[in-house]
Amino acid sequence: MENVCWPYFDPDFDSLPERIFGPTCRVCIDNESMEDCTVVKIDSVNKQGLLLEVVQVLTDLNLTISKGYISSDAGWFMDVFHVKDENGKKLRDHNVINYIQQAIGTTRESTPPSPPNARAYTNNVFEAADHSGEHTAIEMSGTDRPGLFSEISAALADLHCNIVEVHAWSHNARLACVAYISDPSSDTPIEDPRRLASIEDHLITVLRANTVRSAGGPSQISNREVKTGGFLGGEGAVSNVERRLHQLMLSVRDFDGPKSPSAAGSGLINSEGGSKMVVSIENCDQKEYSIVNIECKDRPRLMFDTICTLNDMQYVIFHASVSSNNVGRAFQEYFIRHSDGYALHTESEKERVIKCLEAAIERRVSEGVLLRLRAENRLGLLSDITRVLRENGLAVVRADVATQGEKAVNAFYVRDISGNEVDMGFIKSMKKEMGLTDLEVITTTTTTPTRTIGNISPHERHRFSFGDLLKSQIERFSHNFVAIN
Repeated sequence: MENVCWPYFDPDFDSLPERIFGPTCRVCIDNESMEDCTVVKIDSVNKQGLLLEVVQVLTDLNLTISKGYISSDAGWFMDVFHVKDENGKKLRDHNVINYIQQAIGTTRESTPPSPPNARAYTNNVFEAADHSGEHTAIEMSGTDRPGLFSEISAALADLHCNIVEVHAWSHNARLACVAYISDPSSDTPIEDPRRLASIEDHLITVLRANTVRSAGGPSQISNREVKTGGFLGGEGAVSNVERRLHQLMLSVRDFDGPKSPSAAGSGLINSEGGSKMVVSIENCDQKEYSIVNIECKDRPRLMFDTICTLNDMQYVIFHASVSSNNVGRAFQEYFIRHSDGYALHTESEKERVIKCLEAAIERRVSEGVLLRLRAENRLGLLSDITRVLRENGLAVVRADVATQGEKAVNAFYVRDISGNEVDMGFIKSMKKEMGLTDLEVITTTTTTPTRTIGNISPHERHRFSFGDLLKSQIERFSHNFVAIN
């Protein structure tokens, strides 16, 4: 019998680089350095999109990022975030702390686990769920019109589709919607190709009802899209849905659409002369960066929205600084290059990035009345609710809908189509008419501090911007970044 020889492989060989150079990702949660917030430090080998994944982990937990410093030069990723929980306190829940360490530590190789007790959107209406394998996903985008969301809901009801969860954004006469549906008879995904094709055709017909006619020419169908089946966002986690909504809005060019009433209110200067939102881009020629500066009203998920947009537009963030002050203003500064390695040199490219960032900030800002509705779930409930709203002259500008057991939980931002104030008497009568077990009405506004940019002292500007530091000492900043043990 012949002896067979095999080469010997040391089982510790794969971990040799880690033992020499340290782990590829270190995450430190520090509750001692700051009195009013938790400091999250990440030190990792860099990869494209890692910053967005880290911010997404923090966003899925509804954590507020009050300050952050990012550097990712020379293949290494070093971040520091000052975060607070939903109540404005330090992170004390060990399950949340362990999840952050585990999720950020695994973003380099695989998808992080589901966050503990993560909730969908900042309205905290319902808990998030993973529907990627349990239900069929539908993506819709196109030109918006009053009542379109109601028509979509009615179409799905007519097609005998059970709506498990749906999220919709309307901005600048554009609509993006992601819905999860199931077969009502079995509560299983709809997989029949012919039925899926019928659903797509029906929804496309609904979207195509809004046509744009050129003078003396044939009808031109507005840019739109309907897809069923696999959800491009992945796991169905909250921020994945939100990221997909951003991508759908970008695909239908909502940044070029006509200004909606809420968008007009997010302009640069309000009626009192106060600054609302300023986005500017300048070049750092000696380091070949483009510097994006953003100043606007602070709100939850702002950093996720801007980073998501830059990432989807194929820009790489090398350094960044984000902060907010005690009067509700947010300041963000990004040092970017396009994925091809070049900075933004043409004015048209800069203008496009500015418009896309302004749109990303505005999409989530909804003026009007927030309705939180809860009722016994049944087939066609969403269609009935949105029909009543439409028949009474109310347009849905944002919607978050889900089911919790036998209950349907809905959150709608609505405004009067004619521009008048919403009739609160009618809203309250809906509870009795629709058989709602719970109805909460919240009037939302986007007020702005009267403080203008001119009133901000140079000392204050220097406090939140480290542009001069990075322009002249980027190498020293990278080398002197304190290692995380």
